Amino acid sequence: MRWTARYTLPGFFILALPLASAETLRCGSQLVNTGDRAFEVERKCGPPDQRDVLGYTLGDYGRQELIIEEWVYGPRNGALKILTFEGNRLTDIESRRAR
Repeated sequence: MRWTARYTLPGFFILALPLASAETLRCGSQLVNTGDRAFEVERKCGPPDQRDVLGYTLGDYGRQELIIEEWVYGPRNGALKILTFEGNRLTDIESRRAR
């Protein structure tokens, strides 16, 4: 039998499920989207349960340093919501099952 990539795909997708990433988060009746500013997220979702500074990155064309910050909400209903900000803009929304 000839080996092809199609036999490996189901295993890959099963492994990728716990690290779901989204572009929208519901906070009560409000929606938070990637690209929103930190103050907008805090106004809609309240203060995070945990806030960590991860480091810094260079902005467009390397002219300014942007802080990278992670906000964690939860666990709520068995899940954590992890929001990543770069330069005060929401860049990633991640959901993880709480342990």
